[in-house]
Parts: sequence; structure tokens; C-alpha cells
Amino acid sequence: MTTIHSDGRRPSPPIFGALGYLLMNLPVGIAGFVALVTLFSVGVGTAVVWVGLPVLAVAIVLARGAARVERARVHAMLGAYIASPYAPLPAKGQWKARVKEGATWRDVGYFLLLFPIGVAEFVLMVTFWSVSLSLLLLPVYYRFLPTGSWRLWDWERPVLVVDSVFEALPFAALGLLVLAVSVVLTRGLASAHAVFARALLGPSGATVRSFGAWEPGFGRSVSGVHGG
Repeated sequence: MTTIHSDGRRPSPPIFGALGYLLMNLPVGIAGFVALVTLFSVGVGTAVVWVGLPVLAVAIVLARGAARVERARVHAMLGAYIASPYAPLPAKGQWKARVKEGATWRDVGYFLLLFPIGVAEFVLMVTFWSVSLSLLLLPVYYRFLPTGSWRLWDWERPVLVVDSVFEALPFAALGLLVLAVSVVLTRGLASAHAVFARALLGPSGATVRSFGAWEPGFGRSVSGVHGG
């Protein structure tokens, strides 16, 4: 089966898909990190009595399955296609082939790294978008605050008080500027993450070259990569 290895385009994610994806990376990263660290710790620790081998097998299957879902998530939300990196499994010794395959361990590495990366992405998104929208909408909601005004820093002894639309307009203009920065930052982070995901979850250079040795025309934008 021949699939597309690369569509030849730089990632250009839509803004709402990018924002949703980056916010989702925190819970996905936490779940992947906890599951894999737990399974590998238990599996390695009990491998000497053979109990750990099925646990390690579950960890490998989970990592490869989660990587398939992640490739689909990147494609659906960021518009970046990532081909399956797995070589066809042999008729015998399939588990050995899975363990020896570099793509399996890149899948594991991706989800271990997704935890700290997801934390950083989540913090940046929440900070920039909350600040920009709170400033931009200040002329609308300041009158609904407990004192009928917006107060900077200390609520009892504020540095600045906004209690009219006119006074709120400069903050709305600042919010519009921060919103523009937020849009650029969101798309930039999502594009960088798509490149990162392609590097770890997609076919490696060695995989591409190995398939190119027997697949005519391999190496162009349409390449023969076989999932397994």
C-alpha cells in the first residue's frame, strides 16, 4: 500500500483548531505521561519474574495506538498530514519487530515530552487569550463588577479606576493589540508543534531511505510508506 509521506506544505493551522489543539495538549500530555511511566516502571520492575512482560507489551501497544490517534488529531485540528512510520510486520516475531523498531520508541518519547510541552503551551494560551479578551471587552463588563468599576491591582486602594466607557477605550485598544499577538503566537506554536509531531511520529529519514530502496519514485512528495 502506498501512502503520502509528505504533502510538501508547511503547516498552516486554522486559529480555532490551533487554539483547541494547544489547550488539549495539557490533559493529553498528563494522561500519556502518567500511563507510560506507570506501565514501564511496573513492567521493568517485575520483568525478572515474567509478570512484567505482559505489562510492557501493553505499554508498547498503548504507545503505538495513542500515536495513531495523535497523528489523526494533528491532521484534523492543524491540517498537517503525518504518515504512519511503521514497517510491515513479519509473519513471525512480530513482538520482537515492534520492540526493535525505532518508531515505537519515538512514539514513547513524544508522549513523555508532550507533558512539559503541553504545560508550557497551556499556560501561554490561557495567559495571552485571557488578558487580551479581558482588556478588549472591558468597556462592556466593567459596569457589572461589584463596585461598578474596574480597579487595577489593589481593590481597596487601586492604582487606577475605570468607571466609564471613555476610560476603558485605551485598555480595549491594548487588548486588541494583545489579541493580534495571541493569534500570531497561537498559530506559530501550533505550526512548531506540527513540525515536532512529524519529526517524532512520522517516518524517519532511515525509514524513508529503506523504503526508497525498493519503492520506485520514492523521495518525492508522494512516497511509499507502509503502515504496520
